[in-house]
Amino acid sequence: MADNDSVLAAARDWKGARLALATVVSTWGSAPRPRGSHMLVHEDGRFEGSVSGGCVEGEILDTAARVIAGEPFAVKTYGVADDSAWEVGLPCGGQISVMVQPVSADGFDPELFDRIAEARGAGRALTVTTDLATGRSEMSDRPSPGEGGTGPQPTSEAFANRYDPPRRLLIVGAVQIAQSLAALAATLGIETVVIDPRGRFLTAERFPGVTLDDRWPDEAVAAWNPGPSTAVVTLSHDTKIDDPALIAALAADTAYVGALGSRKSHAARRERLAASGVDAAQLDRIDGPVGIDIGAIGPAEIALSIAAAMVGAFHDRR
Repeated sequence: MADNDSVLAAARDWKGARLALATVVSTWGSAPRPRGSHMLVHEDGRFEGSVSGGCVEGEILDTAARVIAGEPFAVKTYGVADDSAWEVGLPCGGQISVMVQPVSADGFDPELFDRIAEARGAGRALTVTTDLATGRSEMSDRPSPGEGGTGPQPTSEAFANRYDPPRRLLIVGAVQIAQSLAALAATLGIETVVIDPRGRFLTAERFPGVTLDDRWPDEAVAAWNPGPSTAVVTLSHDTKIDDPALIAALAADTAYVGALGSRKSHAARRERLAASGVDAAQLDRIDGPVGIDIGAIGPAEIALSIAAAMVGAFHDRR
């Protein structure tokens, strides 16, 4: 999963300026950034995003400047066997191919940024396919051979890049662990919503800068439309609050569902949810006790263990 949120935000802010878009279209070995990663370059030299974590950005900026000035799109390949790889700083043993195209009707049409924003705002993924012979991008309803995964992918024909909805965390229970978890999620760029019908717990003073939802948890979770980019974590220790939220989360294609509590309490939770009609396969989706076992003590460390498990689920590394 390539994190392009800051690039998409910059595209909105820089709309109307002459821009070039650099994209990682192929990776092999110890590539510093995943396929689909973007770097957006402004005509005045500003840029947002990264295609190599700093290894080849300098050369890509030079290429982008030439593309903005009118040169055709280009695909640049860097590998440890190339002299230029050492010159630009890619001695890690990997290989990357980076496409640089104009943000224009003949390259990456500016309207595509709007379509991507609309789809992500509606909780949908959108795929953009680029013809690597012409450098022209368009929306696509079909995956191409170049979409998904890493490894020695061919860079001929077409490259498809999928833009998933923003990652979101729904925390049920405005408790102390939730305060630490919400703060940590913010540093990871994960949109966070804290859900709790108890007004004294759910205050802006306790959760500054966080979206607060005081609806009953099952209603709130369903309303946020959880999917493959959403995690739901229940922390209240109140079965009247946690159980309805878990049932709602398991009814959707939620990426990660976690529940706080001991192994004994989780066994009792499974019995309650089973009695409510949740089948065993769905119950097995619950990470309970929640988080990675790091011997966590105290709210901050418990929040860290939960965040690690959640990020692993986002990357299919449960």
